[in-house]
Amino acid sequence: MNFSATFAEALRAMAMNRLRTALTMLGMIIGVAAVVLMMAVGQGAQESVKRSIDSMGSNLFIILSGASTSGGLRFGTGSAPTLTLNDAAALRSVENVSAVAPVVMGAQQLVYESANWSTMVTGAAPDFFRVRSWSVEQGSEFGDADIRAANRVALLGQTVAENLFGDVNPVGKTIRIKNRPFTVLGVLAAKGQSLDGRDQDDSVIVPVTTAQQQLQGNQFPGSVRQIMVQVRSAQAMADAERDMTDLLRQRHRTQESQESDFNIRNLSSVAESAAESTRVMSLLLGAIASVSLLVGGIGIMNIMLVSVTERTREIGIRIAVGARQRDILRQFLLEAVLICLAGGMIGTLTGVSLAWLISSKADMQVVVSGQAALLAFGFSSLIGIFFGFYPARKAATMNPVEALRHE
Repeated sequence: MNFSATFAEALRAMAMNRLRTALTMLGMIIGVAAVVLMMAVGQGAQESVKRSIDSMGSNLFIILSGASTSGGLRFGTGSAPTLTLNDAAALRSVENVSAVAPVVMGAQQLVYESANWSTMVTGAAPDFFRVRSWSVEQGSEFGDADIRAANRVALLGQTVAENLFGDVNPVGKTIRIKNRPFTVLGVLAAKGQSLDGRDQDDSVIVPVTTAQQQLQGNQFPGSVRQIMVQVRSAQAMADAERDMTDLLRQRHRTQESQESDFNIRNLSSVAESAAESTRVMSLLLGAIASVSLLVGGIGIMNIMLVSVTERTREIGIRIAVGARQRDILRQFLLEAVLICLAGGMIGTLTGVSLAWLISSKADMQVVVSGQAALLAFGFSSLIGIFFGFYPARKAATMNPVEALRHE
């Protein structure tokens, strides 16, 4: 029997038992759809984390001021004024350091005409935009002259600009921060959410000296809460961290037996850990969904065994009139593969549709890759061959005399 005849016979057998074929196919549809959907959710999470990591900047350290103690109580990192603008200036001399940005922060109320908005105001140096890889979409950045003069100028994040100005171009307008007038120099490009879920666009950037002198009310002039440092390359991170630690300990006259009064955090390591966690989550989701594919394969094997039992007499007649073992084997194996292929195709389309629905209705990022869809579809074909082989072989090796006696 040639392949076309075998193919036609397999289709005829499937058509004669439409309900059973559909129910068998359903297991494969659910399995493939689950794999495609879970992989899409996992890859969407990876893309979201990658975007957040990219928004942080690359090869980045954050140096936090130390902890303070009062009345026997020890407060957290950043509560003691141990870092200064002079420390930031000194760090620029460290080998492999490409940019340094001292930072102070505080929540403030912003007012423009009848609109108002509460947000985080960050005082920073011009290098801040380079360190954070943050560009200006409208207007321009402030410069060193604004730092020296402590000018009242500000750059708005997208969220702040939308809530204060709506569709009006804010560049050149005057807003009030802590009842002081600030001129809007520009609007920053959209950044999206950070790794901790915070809206990075809900912020205002002003010169660090302006924030210190006019907004923060700092009782320790020149002190900063943190210093952001960018290193030239990932390979130089370890050396740069060691050199920065030695320099700051020397400047702060810290004895060898004493702990450092600052804390250096490698954001690249944090970002890599977050990315690795999402990769593991994606693999876990795919593995869980793959179980449903195996369950579907087992269901196919069970149904095919039932089919062989029901068609025992038919198999005996075919063998008696000259059908070869490989013809019987090929027909039953082809039936299993066709069921899996059809189920895989419908399942892939279902998974893609569900992913699109989740993306549009649940405001969740999902990424459907052709590679994941092809992998799930190809795996369904392999399941058809693997789980269909035993029933097909059982049918092919059947004794024709016993088969003809079967009622």
